[in-house]
Amino acid sequence: MKASVVSCSLLAFALVLPLHAEDAELAKKLSNPVSDLISVPLQGNLDFGLGPGGGQKFTLNIQPVIPISLNEDWNVISRTILPVIDQEGISFGGVDDEFGLGDITQSFFFSPKKSEPFIWGIGPAFLIPTATDSSLGFEKWGAGPTVVILKQQHGWTYGALANHIWDFAGDNDRASVNATFIQPFLSYTTPKATTFTFNLESTYDWQREQWSVPANLIVSQMLKIGEHPIQLFGGIRYYLEKPDSGPEWGLRFGVTFLFPKG
Repeated sequence: MKASVVSCSLLAFALVLPLHAEDAELAKKLSNPVSDLISVPLQGNLDFGLGPGGGQKFTLNIQPVIPISLNEDWNVISRTILPVIDQEGISFGGVDDEFGLGDITQSFFFSPKKSEPFIWGIGPAFLIPTATDSSLGFEKWGAGPTVVILKQQHGWTYGALANHIWDFAGDNDRASVNATFIQPFLSYTTPKATTFTFNLESTYDWQREQWSVPANLIVSQMLKIGEHPIQLFGGIRYYLEKPDSGPEWGLRFGVTFLFPKG
């Protein structure tokens, strides 16, 4: 027993190494959607009170971010969102239970490597109908513009990301896609690589004339497993505005794997 306790203590000591100033810089880069940092966030979202059945929905967003250098002046940043969805009890009577992939949202931001006084990126966004169940996606192909602009100074990051997607192909029997997404964000990163983030993930459905506006409050902490940095995060959200069948509140938690250069 003693040997087991000692070995577990040594393992924990070996895994979680002390952080340095460069780790706070990595944490700040994660607050920048168009930074030159490869990362793979696994973002879990658990929402409660959906539909007439008062059900719940868990969405695991797999979100690789890959910057690609085009030349000395420009990067293109690929941002993918692949949702894995498990929802239950949403219909009246709470009998439905669906699990599978949702639709992929793929964005490409063309961003200058040096940009003052603001960091910015602009490009196309695509909706790809990868849902494995008709209740988990739109069954439509879509596309539109996306843009992000932000400022970083003294540990603070503030700005906004937006896109608009229209459908252009897919199942004609399904409702059209015509939606605007706006995400203003504000975060502060401490010298200990702890980040406090507040954002709104507002979506306006022009077809149904409905808003969905969850407010997220998230705390993130940079850690090191061996020499490899990761970021753990968790928080809560409340829906300021939602469709009649939308959720009331939810949780967000997960881990981001980082792959810094060098």
